[in-house]
Parts: sequence; structure tokens; C-alpha cells
Amino acid sequence: MSRAGDASRPIGVFDSGLGGLTAVKELRAILPGEDIVYFGDTGRVPYGSRGRDIIISYARQDIAFLLAKGVKIVLAACGTVSSTLLPEEATGLPVEYLGVVAPASAAAARATRSGRVGVIGTEATVASGSYQRALAGIDAGIVCTTAACPLFVPLVENGHFAPGDRMAEWAAEEYLAPVKAAGVDTLILGCTHYPLLAGTIAAQMGPGVTLIDSGREAALALKDRLEAAGLLARTRQLGKADYYVSDEPTRFHQLAQIFMGGADDVPARRIEIEDYHL
Repeated sequence: MSRAGDASRPIGVFDSGLGGLTAVKELRAILPGEDIVYFGDTGRVPYGSRGRDIIISYARQDIAFLLAKGVKIVLAACGTVSSTLLPEEATGLPVEYLGVVAPASAAAARATRSGRVGVIGTEATVASGSYQRALAGIDAGIVCTTAACPLFVPLVENGHFAPGDRMAEWAAEEYLAPVKAAGVDTLILGCTHYPLLAGTIAAQMGPGVTLIDSGREAALALKDRLEAAGLLARTRQLGKADYYVSDEPTRFHQLAQIFMGGADDVPARRIEIEDYHL
């Protein structure tokens, strides 16, 4: 990972909107000394209903912006991008690129007792088959049941995620029916927006189902990558986090502290993402 440069550079994180902030929250807890640059593509959210070429085009612009900020590693804190722009397709980048699929799949394979794993994600994530392939590569005996949840991201982005929210409960009941019927004992939250719905999802699935937070697992994997390469920040001071969006930041300000668990001050600056290209 020598491509990434020195250890003092920030970690770059991006998502289609606010969901990636759940991964930033985990990074701030796991790697408190690291600086972070976060970009949420709020002007083009959601990615999950778009075609593959558009998703890849957007992801490359997002990465180009983070590279312009001098990051030492890029985390695609987005299940849709992680399922579409695969790590092997990003080998030409000057820094290492990490998605959420492989870390979450590895965690699910460790957690399952029955070998029945569910995956919920955007339409693009589910259609890609990324989690099915990743789980099969770890253990061919794992039975994977998937369900697309196209309304979950818009619900979360518009503040409908608190336990008891009727819209969220209705969507969860509809979307989770097939994975619940399959008798899974482990469920991968294949989009970083979904941890905000964890209470509603857990209530629908029941106490015997372990939820895997893809953002948290990616944050842990990122720490391992930096540690192995000797690129962890060498400071005891709390790192800073800079936040950027592609739409007006007003709504970001309103919701970001909720996504971050009230743990951070998250003023954001708007940028013209169309100006950035790999």
C-alpha cells in the first residue's frame, strides 16, 4: 500500500448521501487519531436505482475528489458502489480502494450458525450478486437469500428511521418477508444507510437474527489495512473530519449529527462534483 503516501494523510470516505456517515462514526471510534475527508453525493442520491455505467461514472468522480484532497486510502462506504466498482477494477488508483462487501461477508460467515445468511441492499447491490459471490467464496455451503429495499435509502435520507416510524415499519415488513421466511440467522445490512433502521429491522426479524453492519466491518478492515502498511496516524490528538456534499448542505446539517450519534460537529461544504474526473 505504498501508493498511499505518508501516514499523516487523511482517510477518504464517500457515499451517495448521508449513509456513509455511519461508517465515519465507526472510524472516529476505532481510529480517533485519523483525519477523515467525507464526501456525500447528496445531489445525486440514491445510486441504487441507477444503471451500472452511471454508478461507476459517479463513483470515479467521487474518488477523484477525494484524491484531490490527498487521501491515503479510499473507502467506498456505499453498498451500491462496492458491488459495482470492484476492487480489482480500481487497481490503477494511486491509493488503495476498499469497499464494504468483503468485510461484511467475512463477518457474516463467522457469525452464522445455520449457514443461512440474508442480505438486504439497494436494487443495484442485489442485482449485482456481489454478496452471493463473496459468501460462496468463503464457504460454498452458505445459503444466501437477498432482498432489495429500494425505499430504505429515501426514507432514511428524509428522516424516517426512528423506531415506531410507521413508514419505516411498513417498508421493513414488506421487504424483509423473503429473508425472514428463509430462516436466516444472520442478516447483512448491505447499505450504510441501514444501521439507522437497525431497531426496526431487528424488531421485524426477531431476536435470533444477528445483524451485520457493513460500515462497521469496513472500518475495522480499513484499520487492519493501514496497520499492516504502517500507515496509521502517529498522534494521540483527536483527528479532524471535513465533510463535503454536492447539494445544499442545510439538510445535511439537520440530519448528520443523528447519523453520527451526536458525537461530532458536522458542518459541510458544497462542491461541484462534476468538476472532478479520474
